[in-house]
Amino acid sequence: MSSVTTLPMSDRALLIFDLDGTLIDSRLDLANAVNATRAEMGKAPLEHSLVFSYVGNGAPVLIRKAMGPEASEADVKHALEFFLAYYRDHAVDDTTLYPGVRESLEQLHAAGMQLAVLTNKPVRISESIMNTMGLSPMLFRVYGGNSFEQKKPHPIGIDTLRAEAGTAAEITWMVGDSIVDMQTARNAGVKSCGVTYGFQPETLGECPPDLLVDRMEDFATRILSL
Repeated sequence: MSSVTTLPMSDRALLIFDLDGTLIDSRLDLANAVNATRAEMGKAPLEHSLVFSYVGNGAPVLIRKAMGPEASEADVKHALEFFLAYYRDHAVDDTTLYPGVRESLEQLHAAGMQLAVLTNKPVRISESIMNTMGLSPMLFRVYGGNSFEQKKPHPIGIDTLRAEAGTAAEITWMVGDSIVDMQTARNAGVKSCGVTYGFQPETLGECPPDLLVDRMEDFATRILSL
């Protein structure tokens, strides 16, 4: 990856959002893609709730878990290739923004906040989803699980975004629905906000966030009041 040009320090807050379970409800499309992959590999479908529990660490981890410990590396490689191709074509069949997300991001963007997405989902699919949902004009950057050598919870994504935005750690937030996002924030030395409506809210207690909200509007209200 090319070196990052650090901008002059900004007094505008940098708000970094996870994607699945935070901005978008992609559960059904992910579950359908996983089960289409299992069918391709001659396996029975998984319960959707089990698939949801596998989400958060990127497609390779998702498919490795979905294929089971008995699957060979060759089978996992084929399954991952099939999954990515299938999901690319079906990523927004049933995926929607969570209630209040669009309005909250519009408020934050209008107030001059710098908004970005940092997800472990592949970056091209993530960018495509953001374009389809109409959020791209409000985002100064979208980074995915293959944008860097390391995925979340490694801090490289947040560190890069901070350097690009010229933002101090004290006014940078990572917003997400799982322990992965909270650990990423902690590793990068920035503030964290957990949302309770996502895929894995039960994991948030393992790495407690600085702020816990039930709706994205609550996060927007808190940030705008600072």
